[in-house]
Amino acid sequence: MESGPAIFAGMVFALFGGGLLVWTASRVRHGRPVAEGVNPVASATVATVAAVVSLTLGAWCLTRV
Repeated sequence: MESGPAIFAGMVFALFGGGLLVWTASRVRHGRPVAEGVNPVASATVATVAAVVSLTLGAWCLTRV
């Protein structure tokens, strides 16, 4: 019964992290800003770090099942 929330949280983190990573890579590849009015390198770096942290949390949650 306790594995249900871990699976749900792990999937949410993994989907969010994967989506953010794909979106950030797409924006950077096309030379478009990741965030309006912010340094392009800083915004891409912060978004990538957030995506990797989210993917790591998702993997950690899924290993706790």
